[in-house]
Amino acid sequence: MKIQWLGHSAFYISTDNHKLVIDPFMRDNPSCPLDPEDLEVDVICVTHGHNDHFGDTIELAQKNKALVVCNHEHSLYLTQLGLETTGMNMGGTIEAAGIKITMVNSIHSADMDFLDNTRPGGSSCGYILQLENGRKIYHAGDTGIFGDMKTVIKDIYQPEIALIPIGDRYTMGIREASIAAQWLEPEVIIPMHYNTFPPIEQDATQFKELVEKSTETKVAVLKPGETYQE
Repeated sequence: MKIQWLGHSAFYISTDNHKLVIDPFMRDNPSCPLDPEDLEVDVICVTHGHNDHFGDTIELAQKNKALVVCNHEHSLYLTQLGLETTGMNMGGTIEAAGIKITMVNSIHSADMDFLDNTRPGGSSCGYILQLENGRKIYHAGDTGIFGDMKTVIKDIYQPEIALIPIGDRYTMGIREASIAAQWLEPEVIIPMHYNTFPPIEQDATQFKELVEKSTETKVAVLKPGETYQE
């Protein structure tokens, strides 16, 4: 299993059999080293409708004939464009391309601002991805710290790998994210949603030091384009 960080909150997760991308903000992402045409994708997961997360979803879905997993409101919109979608809501689980995908809460605004006229986009979300080998990955989406991390996500889903934002201003900052790490207790955390733009510049090594000082969790600080593999 490989988890490649594409910068911001975009991740490309590949196994021997399946390829999935989350929040494919690529062309307009100054930190992303790849173009959408560089990816082969079976499934696209979208956490919410902000342009820096929805990104190149439509182009990737059309090119790859990929399934888009998203909330109900996005699904209605994308279906009108002729795309294959599976709409979900909080707590629901589907299986796509051999991966179990559970939608979980996040705390964030979510209107579809990638459109010329911003329109309501339902709720923002995170995802729990359970791969064929049983390993679970938690992508938190854009969020502040909230109690479900300590109860629902930790106690029920028990992800081994967590992808969580540290950029502050629009999401958790380093302090809150380090507390979230104590609550979640994953084996590995990969920080995201930082250093893409000046308002969210952060020192990820500071986050790594805080987490590894107070927990048994290891923090894998990646550069855009780098891969965590196991």
